[in-house]
Amino acid sequence: MQQIGKLLVITGIILVFIGVIFLVIFKLGLPLGNLPGDMTYHRKNMTVYVPIGIMILISVVLSVILNIFTRWKH
Repeated sequence: MQQIGKLLVITGIILVFIGVIFLVIFKLGLPLGNLPGDMTYHRKNMTVYVPIGIMILISVVLSVILNIFTRWKH
């Protein structure tokens, strides 16, 4: 049971860290919604937003962070 508790605490800390990063990014006015590759489709009653550029950016950043963490752990 201790392992689950530790995992939940670590997950919570990571989520708080990610939330703070998003608050800082939006406070600085960085154009996260307008990256190349982000697609927006407008119709009369519908708007579809597909953030492909953001998904790629987040994937690369998380891959680098996890790679550094796993190398540091071993």
